[in-house]
Amino acid sequence: MERILMRTRYEQFEIELNDSLTAWKIYESLPLEREINVWGGEFYFAIPVSGELENGKKILDEGEVAFWPEGDALCFFFGKTPVSTTSRPEAFSPVSPVGRVLGDLKGLAKLSDKTSVTLERA
Repeated sequence: MERILMRTRYEQFEIELNDSLTAWKIYESLPLEREINVWGGEFYFAIPVSGELENGKKILDEGEVAFWPEGDALCFFFGKTPVSTTSRPEAFSPVSPVGRVLGDLKGLAKLSDKTSVTLERA
């Protein structure tokens, strides 16, 4: 399994990708820099990848990373979202799981809208 790093100005997060085709496309698109959009217990940003829904689901685990085909966006889930019906993160519409953040997730919740992040191969 490949790993990637997401860096902010003050923090670094390691992400372990799964063996899906979508995860491979994301890995191949790196490096890139984006500003995040925060949506409750999720943040996301558009990436230069497109693809069909792969192993789609709406209810995710905290720390899970997924690709949202409708918006060509990479999504990080760390808590309840505005559409959650339970205490678990829930996507707006089905997403393709691509990996998970390793280690402590508390730093994810501290990131604010428009925070600049850099993604690169580990």
